[in-house]
Amino acid sequence: MIKKIGIIGGTGLEKFSLFENQNYVELTTRYGQPSSSFLSGQLYNKDIFILSRHGRDHTIPPTQINNRANILALKTLGCDVIIAITACGSLKEEIGIGDIVLPDQFIDFTRHRAISFFEAFPVGVLKHTPMADPFDESLREAIFEVAAVNNIQCHQKGTVITIEGPRFSSRAESFLFRSWGADIINMTTAPEVILANEMEIPYAAIALSTDYDCWKSDEAAVSWKEVLKVFNKNINRVTFLLQKLIERV
Repeated sequence: MIKKIGIIGGTGLEKFSLFENQNYVELTTRYGQPSSSFLSGQLYNKDIFILSRHGRDHTIPPTQINNRANILALKTLGCDVIIAITACGSLKEEIGIGDIVLPDQFIDFTRHRAISFFEAFPVGVLKHTPMADPFDESLREAIFEVAAVNNIQCHQKGTVITIEGPRFSSRAESFLFRSWGADIINMTTAPEVILANEMEIPYAAIALSTDYDCWKSDEAAVSWKEVLKVFNKNINRVTFLLQKLIERV
């Protein structure tokens, strides 16, 4: 039974009240401090912990996020599952602006991040974590069903490619990622999902499409201003989906 839920959010999610009796939890891990304190409370008899991935004022660039501290802190808090909220660019015509995608696969195109908790193997113990299906299937199914019941446009699966950032893709890179079969692009899912799997915490992502990256010739290339505009326009819908999901699981 799910009793504790960790939510990792991007810009603005923590500013919306999801529950009563809110308070803040500070944690330090052996990898240092998480991106922010945890906004905690109860909803539908479950303990909820919200972490601001980029810090409360969005001061932490993607590559500088302390992902190991974030995931280890959620493990320490005893979270049964992690639900991640992320803005993403669409690499497919059929994924429209404002659509939600539930990734089932990822491509890690980052190069400068700590991607594992296992810096050394104990003698006789090898830690090669299976990653064939990195996103929890039961969580993804629950999110999709809640979205369908509430008439929220949602794509049941997709491959997300995570780039280093903080810059956006060149047009050549955007075409390359499309040729690889990627459906959406962001800067944060890897190694977040990898580390969650290493800690054996079921993980699912709710990816909100905010732009078409730069492959689509009849659309303006992605800009941070437009990403924020679309994300803020849709945050209430994402928050509603989260509330209904928490009630269900």
